[in-house]
Amino acid sequence: MSSILVADDEKSLRDFMVIMLEEEGYQVVTAPSVEKAIKLIRENNFGLVLTDIRMGRSNGIDVLDAARNALPDTPVVMMTAYASAETAVTAMKKGAYDYISKPFKIEDIQLIVKNALEKRKLSTENRFLKTALNDRFQISNVIGKSGAIQKIFDLVEKVAQSKATVLITGESGTGKELIAKAIHFNGNRKNYPFVSINCGAMPENLLESELLGHEKGAFTSADSLKLGLMESANKGSFFFDEVGEAPLSIQVKLLRVLQENEIMRLGGTKSIPVDLRIIAATNSNLSELVEKKSFREDLYYRLNVIPIHLPPLRERKEDIPDLVEFFLNKYNARHNKTYINGIDPDALKVFEWYPWPGNVRELENVIERAVVLETEERIRKTSLPDELLGQFSPDKIQVPGLEQSDIDLEKTLDQIEKKMIANALMRSDGIINKAAEKLNLSFRSMRYRIEKHKLKDKSKNDD
Repeated sequence: MSSILVADDEKSLRDFMVIMLEEEGYQVVTAPSVEKAIKLIRENNFGLVLTDIRMGRSNGIDVLDAARNALPDTPVVMMTAYASAETAVTAMKKGAYDYISKPFKIEDIQLIVKNALEKRKLSTENRFLKTALNDRFQISNVIGKSGAIQKIFDLVEKVAQSKATVLITGESGTGKELIAKAIHFNGNRKNYPFVSINCGAMPENLLESELLGHEKGAFTSADSLKLGLMESANKGSFFFDEVGEAPLSIQVKLLRVLQENEIMRLGGTKSIPVDLRIIAATNSNLSELVEKKSFREDLYYRLNVIPIHLPPLRERKEDIPDLVEFFLNKYNARHNKTYINGIDPDALKVFEWYPWPGNVRELENVIERAVVLETEERIRKTSLPDELLGQFSPDKIQVPGLEQSDIDLEKTLDQIEKKMIANALMRSDGIINKAAEKLNLSFRSMRYRIEKHKLKDKSKNDD
């Protein structure tokens, strides 16, 4: 129930407003003077203020000023028996929501009150959503402790405050849109729109209309003017997902935005300036597409100002436990599975063996499936899909030389050990202690094997 302050020095009007507004379901507080109204405003969180513009020798504009300072989201409606253009202009310039002259019709004031409170509700919801989005896409909320991901976090923090164009590359499911949003919501454009489009998701003619908009009569069904997505994102960021699939005609339009900072609607005759931060993403090799003449070389260089490559999940498996915990908490909450508190070591071992062709997106889907199916307190192997368990079976493990009838066992085991040691060092950025932990070896044993396989020059101690 919204609370409304009515400030007027006429008791009869205050009494009338109380009766009328309470019948509409509102709580009403009244003030007979400017001083009383200002005191109430500083002590309460009103949803709406209705104030007379003249109360004795005092000015209702002072009530407006107090409300704008103490309750910036609360709309203020000015009432007066002395209607004039000057007072209306003054009130509106100072931030009044509306202006109504006495005597007024009941239905008129009811409509103004309803619209003003709806405006406040939308304003509050928008601020809440912006805050939630800003919090959600903070760098600290992106999951990953591996060296590769930490380098990406550092790069995102550096480029977020700039206007530089960013090209994000990586396999499908690696989180390219998440990084794009992190760049936007950690930069100085975070209070403006983040708009995205998938360049491969719609036909060429529809894609152009969506991006640029069109004038009335531009084509048969264009019965009114339509703003394009790029125009609506002005001062914000525009994300071109799968930019490698953009038709050549769209590539020309995008190049114009990057070079001239302007667009032209379909059927239009004049250029429209736009201020956009362009972020693009692709799972294709754009340099190969340039060689094949399916992607413009000039556009490629315009996009590739700040390249960010996201590694596949199979190359940063040390992040899997943190990702599993994050998605487990997410889908526990979504599916009301309050009793699931972790994952069995055997199931986690399957996750660490599996190559994850679908990357983080596939991992998320597997966790949600497991949460839905699991009846015990921890995720077990029995709740995992067959394709994961098939990859984990012993007959899937490739051992060099095993298919031969006669093999040198010692040499083969040495080869396997060397590969495992080198892989552990790579995943640990060459830090011996960390690599030893991954292989469940002591530091001394790990150091011996590094020297044995002549990997010493590629490793380093923690100190």
